[in-house]
Amino acid sequence: MQEIGLRNPSASLQEIGLKNWKTAYWNLSPEELVEHSLCKGVGQLADSGALVIYTGEFTGRSPEDRFIVKDSDTVNKVNWGKVNIPFESRKFDALWRKCCNYLKKKDLYVRDVRANASANPDYQLRIRVVTEYPWSNQFAGNMFLRPDREDLETFDARWTVLCVPGFKADPAVDGTRQHNFAIVNVKKRRLLIGGTGYTGEIKKGIFSVINFVLPTRAKNALPMHCSANVGQDGDIALFFGLSGTGKTTLSADPNRPLIGDDEHAWADNEVFNFEGGCYAKTIDLTEEKEPDIFRAIRHGAILENIKFIPGTRTVDYADRSITENTRVSYPIHHIANAVSPSRAEGDPKNIFFLTCDAYGILPPISSLTPEQAMYYFISGYTARVAGTEVGVKEPKSTFSACFGAPFLPLHPAKYADLLGKKLRKSKAKVWLINTGWSGGAYGTGSRIKLSYTRAMITAALNGQLGHVKFENHEVFGLAFPTTCPGVPAEILNPRNTWADKNAYDKMANHLANEFVNNFSKYADQAKAEILAVAPRVLTKV
Repeated sequence: MQEIGLRNPSASLQEIGLKNWKTAYWNLSPEELVEHSLCKGVGQLADSGALVIYTGEFTGRSPEDRFIVKDSDTVNKVNWGKVNIPFESRKFDALWRKCCNYLKKKDLYVRDVRANASANPDYQLRIRVVTEYPWSNQFAGNMFLRPDREDLETFDARWTVLCVPGFKADPAVDGTRQHNFAIVNVKKRRLLIGGTGYTGEIKKGIFSVINFVLPTRAKNALPMHCSANVGQDGDIALFFGLSGTGKTTLSADPNRPLIGDDEHAWADNEVFNFEGGCYAKTIDLTEEKEPDIFRAIRHGAILENIKFIPGTRTVDYADRSITENTRVSYPIHHIANAVSPSRAEGDPKNIFFLTCDAYGILPPISSLTPEQAMYYFISGYTARVAGTEVGVKEPKSTFSACFGAPFLPLHPAKYADLLGKKLRKSKAKVWLINTGWSGGAYGTGSRIKLSYTRAMITAALNGQLGHVKFENHEVFGLAFPTTCPGVPAEILNPRNTWADKNAYDKMANHLANEFVNNFSKYADQAKAEILAVAPRVLTKV
């Protein structure tokens, strides 16, 4: 067994069950890992210098194959169900041993990283990532925080990630649903991934770990699936939103440095990024639409499941032949306007919940009370439009608790309660932003212009909405401004934009019913003050 690279001399892979490997490569540079991928024939170079790889059978996460070990540490804390599927401790141990045996006489790639850029060391996770493939290791180096040389020489890992895409489980024996799996073991501080090469399982597995650890052990730190930026005066803004709502686009502001684009925590007097990189979608990417992401795709970046223009090494971002979920990972310093380190002192001043309302019902911008913020946080609403999936011929409501349901080990009400406490203490303003339709639903109305949405967010950030008149929505109870700089006043009240007011009322009632029905599954743990601000379903429309 050979070990090459920079590491803590006392670190041992044998302690986690690995034995008789061929060569263990520790903390290689991106350049070295690219060379290994090319030499092993598992990657190609694009003309931009980025490494292009294929993740194999799986080009996205597999939520039904994500498990949490059910033991004394988790049994009474995890919100068990379709999202958090229990796994037996003894089955986990047996599967871990199988994966270690699978790696005998193979090259290993080992990387020591940190998660959580907090100034408080109590919040930081020290992680050792062991991978079968060099590009999986490079991904971990891109996405997590990279210790300096001195830290690596003394690095003491507290969590271990073992990623073996080539190993396939036997469901009948191993307790998995099928041959792929991603299993979190909180007590043993391990994340085991097998049967899938999709790198997002590494990122989201650790995100799930943090979503368990921070609220249960740190108590006062709220993990969040959001992007964040900070103004020149140090005012922090958070942007929550599901796919297609504009989270990445709207948080990218040349006048406000980026803290991060996806995963953060709000602790006492601090907002910090969990990560040291970005993992962005690239389908139909252009420099005009997303200049920061486009320019970040250079040497050190990894492009996943994407093809070249025939006869070239130029990436075809419009190609969907492998998947719609084409991705790129890159270290955050590839973004010119990024904060380093990825944190900011203070509490958020403005928080934006982004929703693409394809029904055309919600106001373009609304101000939320703390109770409303908790309700809409738990709801995590957006809507898909026709054509986004087979059989969808009209808008379809989508709810994802806390804007990240697949990654929440605890009950959503736990996170909402912590959010409410922080809002009341900090006096942060919360805004519901509709980036969807106005003047009618999808197919009748029109998409709210991006320039208008940017103007509304700018007005909120600058405090320009602090002295304007607000009205309340009859069904949803949302307070919306009657004027906003740079935005036509006639679009601020959504009902006024519909030619057929009766049709608007019926659709508003329909959407209110969707909210109420969705929230019913959280009502048993939601406080009365949250339930009181639910949309008011009208008996007569």
